[in-house]
Amino acid sequence: MTQTKVAATSFPSTPAPGQPGWVPSAPSAPAHVIAGEAEALAVAERLQPLFAAEAKERDRERRLPFAEVNLFSQSGLWGITIPKAYGGAEVSQVTLAKVFATLAAGDPSLTQIAQNSFEIIDVIRQTGSEAQKRELFGAVLSGKRLGNAFSEFGGKNVEAFETKLVRNGENFTVTGRKFYSTGALFAHLVPIVALDEEGHVVVAVADRDASGLEVVNDWSAFGQRTTASGTVILDAVPIPQSRVLPAHIVYENQSAVGPQSQLIHAAIDAGIARGAIEETIDLVRNHARPWIDSGADRAGDDPYTIAAIGDLKIRLHAAEALLERAGRQLDETIAEVNDETIAKAKIAVAEAKVLTTEVALAAANKLFELAGTRSTLGMHNLDRFWRDARTHTLHDPVRWKFHAIGQYYLNGVQPPLHSWI
Repeated sequence: MTQTKVAATSFPSTPAPGQPGWVPSAPSAPAHVIAGEAEALAVAERLQPLFAAEAKERDRERRLPFAEVNLFSQSGLWGITIPKAYGGAEVSQVTLAKVFATLAAGDPSLTQIAQNSFEIIDVIRQTGSEAQKRELFGAVLSGKRLGNAFSEFGGKNVEAFETKLVRNGENFTVTGRKFYSTGALFAHLVPIVALDEEGHVVVAVADRDASGLEVVNDWSAFGQRTTASGTVILDAVPIPQSRVLPAHIVYENQSAVGPQSQLIHAAIDAGIARGAIEETIDLVRNHARPWIDSGADRAGDDPYTIAAIGDLKIRLHAAEALLERAGRQLDETIAEVNDETIAKAKIAVAEAKVLTTEVALAAANKLFELAGTRSTLGMHNLDRFWRDARTHTLHDPVRWKFHAIGQYYLNGVQPPLHSWI
């Protein structure tokens, strides 16, 4: 991949991108196919400054990153976990986490748009037929984006689904309403979590332009503003039989799908922390004033500021170390799946997620303390780090990670079956 700047993308002139009725056009050229681990990391490093370049402005204006998302998927990074037998690089979970942490240090909202695609890739790998794998993996490698229509706003809990898949002749239709649909607005294919007529969880993959499928850009959270994680309305959306995945195989039984998804979330939080700390160091070195009692001429010579930066770096490195450890355990679990290895993966990822959550929030908060009052001015928009950290770390409650970890080590209790740990 030699692209070094955000390329212009051809979108339909009417309706405008992101407006009701808009559907992204198919890639005008095949995506780059990444060959292996080293190339995946190199591409992420190359994209990070491009993601960061206008992140502040996009956040302030809630300007959706259409061209940047196109660059992201065309780079080949969206297909790096596809098995080698189907043309992908099949990178390790360690590498996947490093890719997401690197990109999120530049723009965590833009980075998160790809997250659900990787969960679905793993569902396809574990539950899809050979024909489904060839079609869907081939689509991703060609540059088509998978979105998501998983979660629902109501219901007793996050797994109380009301969306239904019903047979319609030889094929199906799906009806329901989804929220937190990160990636759906930008997607060419929208995987939908639904219950079939027997009550089993399935994933139905709809074309983005299918009749009855409407994506509403109504995401109003104060953080992760440009993920477009809003509503998907499903009104008897037609689903070919060939596009229904028996996802209950991995969602109703122990599998690595949950911790794999959680690992990416933890990596995004680590990236937010890294970005906030880098911003803090730049502000302290080049803009902040020393406190009067320090006797220092530079803010960077204030002994309490020096100690605070040291503390943040230690916390970040500890979180990154646990993130890498969790990735290694996941790789071992995927190679040999059983109840014991899945429990180890879930606990390892939960431990990492505790520390990435804590350091993301701490770094985003400490930025203002060390940079001083002027850092709160709206022109700088530095609160985006805290807003992103606070919003993204709410994805699933860390307080329950402590409980699961303690139960495992103290009482020998296996982590919950569901995919949220």
